[in-house]
Amino acid sequence: MFWFEQTKDIIQNHVMRSPDPNVVIVKKCKVIPIECVVRGYITGITSTSLWTHYKEGKRDFGNFVLPNGLEKNQKLAEPVFTPTTKSDEHDRPITPAEIVAEGILTKELTAKLEVTAKALFKRGEEIASARGLILVDTKYEFGLDEDGELTLIDEIHTPDSSRYWKADTYNARFKEGKDPEYFDKEFLRLWFKDNCDPYNDKILPKAPPELVAELSRRYIEIYETITGKSFVHDFSQPIVVRITNNLLKKHDK
Repeated sequence: MFWFEQTKDIIQNHVMRSPDPNVVIVKKCKVIPIECVVRGYITGITSTSLWTHYKEGKRDFGNFVLPNGLEKNQKLAEPVFTPTTKSDEHDRPITPAEIVAEGILTKELTAKLEVTAKALFKRGEEIASARGLILVDTKYEFGLDEDGELTLIDEIHTPDSSRYWKADTYNARFKEGKDPEYFDKEFLRLWFKDNCDPYNDKILPKAPPELVAELSRRYIEIYETITGKSFVHDFSQPIVVRITNNLLKKHDK
């Protein structure tokens, strides 16, 4: 909810109300079948990451061209827009020109997506920087509401869709050729990359409990760092009971 509040002056979002910490009531929107990825740094380990393509020799990405000589984890001259298709299998990188050429979206709407995504990213960078963090890259999803208005949907700037690094150690670690200190799920991606082929294996191994616990710890830390609020575990009642009671309270009103 924090990020939706912090960005509602840039674009309207689908949030109507949140009757429970685990529940958000949202407006029904027609989902735009494009994932809007914005990257401020060249990094990543997956087959779709900017760094993977770059080290394989790619420089021209359709709507932007990267210079030679970049190093992993280096800051880009300016954030770049690298959209992908939405797919049940694997997302496919696609340029704005291809989005229009394939008849997925109009030229006007495609341009609006890029402008809006970059504006959201800039806001995210500013807020993260004030908290001692670097917003490295992220993904936005949009839809059209019943009036046809562009609407931010799903989630925004959480560690599920965003990469965060610790700001005060970034420069020194980059100069030493070390990976930045990160607060997202990158370490879990690395574990799966070392133990399976996450893009092709039909059945993935179960992550060790200690990794799951570490993921929770990191998510709590990033939540508290960004929002300035303490994460409170509510064990007073089973979560399903609590959610049901809160939904009933709102319904009665």
